Amino acid sequence: MNERVDAPSRTRAGGAIGLVPAAALLALGLVGAAWMLGAYAMGFANSRATITVTGSARKTIRADLATWRGSFNAQSPRIEEAYADLEASAMRVRAYLVGRGFVDSALVFSQVSTQTLFARLPNGMETGQVEGYRLMQTVEVRSRDVRRIETLAREATELIRQSVRFESYPPEYLVSGLADLKVEMLAAATRDARSRAAEMAKNAGSSIGRLRSARMGVFQVTPANSTMVTDYGINDTSSIDKDITSVVSVSFEIR
Repeated sequence: MNERVDAPSRTRAGGAIGLVPAAALLALGLVGAAWMLGAYAMGFANSRATITVTGSARKTIRADLATWRGSFNAQSPRIEEAYADLEASAMRVRAYLVGRGFVDSALVFSQVSTQTLFARLPNGMETGQVEGYRLMQTVEVRSRDVRRIETLAREATELIRQSVRFESYPPEYLVSGLADLKVEMLAAATRDARSRAAEMAKNAGSSIGRLRSARMGVFQVTPANSTMVTDYGINDTSSIDKDITSVVSVSFEIR
């Protein structure tokens, strides 16, 4: 009877012993799979890690083109007399500018504009009675000799001594080829951003990889040594010497 009882017990014990290696292998397999999944997840996360930096570049440039404008007018009770006076003033203006070294073909005179002048009541209200006429004309000079234009703008009111009712306006100083210069500055700003990112990654024990994204900021063309900045950009035309500034925001892959 004991033999019939003990035989099944030995069979169950042997089966239990046989299950141990299988369970151990399964556990080891799960641990290995978890480790591999974790390593993959870590690698995937690292591959998505980025660093974003702002790079900038600044360069001092000089205007190589200038435009100046002036205006003159004549006034008389009779429009014919006003026109004759304006025509005489235009001749004096032309002679003055040619005498300053500007070729006649570089002078651009506008069409004549006419303003009718009405008599006013003591309270300042206009009446329908014509009192006279004011005729006005402008002249424009464009030259690559920016210093000569600068001097002209300052001294053109000398025409007043010649009985010309003259007004001189501030010149505009421009930079030709500004579009190409912006491309050059954008490249310089990107190089600066990469240098900054590499240094930051190095200090953290990493390195940078591929460029992930880049966003160009606004260009600022300001008077030299100015601190003027706006969100929409500045294009200064008031100064001969200018600073052009380019800003770019760049993201790099971290390895």
